[in-house]
Amino acid sequence: MKEIVPARRVADIKEYYFSIKLKEVAAMRASGIDVISLGVGGPDRSPSEEVIETLREQVLRPDAHGYQLSTGLPELRRAWARWYRKWYGVDLDPVTEVLPLIGSKEGVLHISMAFLNEGDGVLVPDPGYPTYSSASRIVGARIVKYGLTEANGWQPDWEAIEKQDLSGVKLMWMNYPHMPTGAKASMETFHKAVEFGKRHGIVIVNDNPYSFILNDHPRSILEVEGAKDICIEMNSLSKSHNMPGWRVGVAISNPRFIGWILKVKSNVDSGQFRPLMQAAVRALDAPAEWYKEVNSVYADRRRIAGQIMESIGCEWDPAQSGLFLWGRIADPAVSSEQLADRLLKECAVFVTPGFIFGANGARYMRISLCAPEDRMLEALERIKTSGHSSQSQN
Repeated sequence: MKEIVPARRVADIKEYYFSIKLKEVAAMRASGIDVISLGVGGPDRSPSEEVIETLREQVLRPDAHGYQLSTGLPELRRAWARWYRKWYGVDLDPVTEVLPLIGSKEGVLHISMAFLNEGDGVLVPDPGYPTYSSASRIVGARIVKYGLTEANGWQPDWEAIEKQDLSGVKLMWMNYPHMPTGAKASMETFHKAVEFGKRHGIVIVNDNPYSFILNDHPRSILEVEGAKDICIEMNSLSKSHNMPGWRVGVAISNPRFIGWILKVKSNVDSGQFRPLMQAAVRALDAPAEWYKEVNSVYADRRRIAGQIMESIGCEWDPAQSGLFLWGRIADPAVSSEQLADRLLKECAVFVTPGFIFGANGARYMRISLCAPEDRMLEALERIKTSGHSSQSQN
């Protein structure tokens, strides 16, 4: 039989780190080991009762189960527009400037397919969300990394970027509030990004799912005057509304950009489940009290995460926001991969090593706040009693 080989794009990408590691965690659990996962940023709590009740009511309707348009329900697009006006002060045309997505991860690939030809350059942050790179490789784009450093507050160094070879670069990925570092959105950064994009003809995409998590001042790059001319912003209900498995995201931009993304999207999916979209409308109408309650839980968890960071010998910035805690490893002889493997094998605690986000993350660890307090406290106790804790070694 003649050998079957996959497309080149399959050879160019690797299986997602968490896909690999979670299989290892699953195998450990199957063998009877109680692994505490502080790795993945998937909220463990439920959406509001009103959202769940809306889904329950709508799913019983006999007309609820048909195909839907890739553009989503008009009421969902209007809800996203209201949400942007209320929280960011950004006015949107819900018909032409709002495109619901089956999660932001889908949007990363659709945007890459809509704007990047094979060989085109794409600016990707280091450290940054690995999907920006993997989606770029899938479409055959040329990855041009730009470094983010703790010394620069994890903001882009625009002078350094200007010195890079930007020939053929068509797209730039940004993510503020930043994952994995928790660096907050800076309006100065947003203004510089818009100016940079317009001057070089580079589309700026800000991936913005964390702006409501432990952050008193949610920001959007679209607050900058003229940003819609060159920018796309993605947002999501996964983190802010405890709906990661629902896959409800959005792309916001000018009508021309949205139209190009829709051309790709309409050939890939047949829309979202109608009752799910109607429940998402209810989620987007949540009052300020909802976000306060969500953040009160995460604030308590972050205090414990800080103690875990200290116990494994990591230093962290209390000003960071978002769904994770990012800490720098103090011991220069220990890599993030080594530390993560030790914690998993010796303490049955899964923590994410920073190297998976890029070379600039190699000296850092990331702890997710998406675990109940009692489990986080148990993880802390395991580390302290295992002899692995830096505190126990002093």
